[in-house]
Amino acid sequence: MNKKFLTSFFTAIILQDMKIKIIVVGKTREKYLQIGEKDFSGRLSNYCQFERIVVKEEKIQASKNEVTIKEQEGKRILDKVANTALMVALDQRGEQLSSEKLAGFIQNEMNKGTKEIDFVIGGALGLGENVMAKASKKMSLSEMTFTHEMVRLILLEQLYRAFAILAGSKYHK
Repeated sequence: MNKKFLTSFFTAIILQDMKIKIIVVGKTREKYLQIGEKDFSGRLSNYCQFERIVVKEEKIQASKNEVTIKEQEGKRILDKVANTALMVALDQRGEQLSSEKLAGFIQNEMNKGTKEIDFVIGGALGLGENVMAKASKKMSLSEMTFTHEMVRLILLEQLYRAFAILAGSKYHK
């Protein structure tokens, strides 16, 4: 057997041991984003154990302040984060990583024995301090602002790209 095949084969087995969970606030409303999420969720599942969890969003009302809304959504998020998982909060103030650095981050965590990484994406108002305080890492996808629904699709594509890099796939050029 050729060396490249064996390397890809064993890399795929090792990657399958990793669980990636994305915890989001509220359902994705836009059909085109739903289609993209489904596509990249399926692709990502070829590389790792993947789960997407949606928690209930709070209604934004004048009678509720922003902090209270984010804290209530945050409680729901934290209830879904595994005790043994490394939690990554997506936030505009977080560290920006290239696709290669995201792949390196995932590889480094696997090398340390991390079995699950939970990525959390807040609702329209972002994440509460209760979530931010418990996050092991804070990550930003860009200096630009995206809707929380778009962030889901962008994150899924970048996670798929990161695993494709680790597996030696030609997807990343």
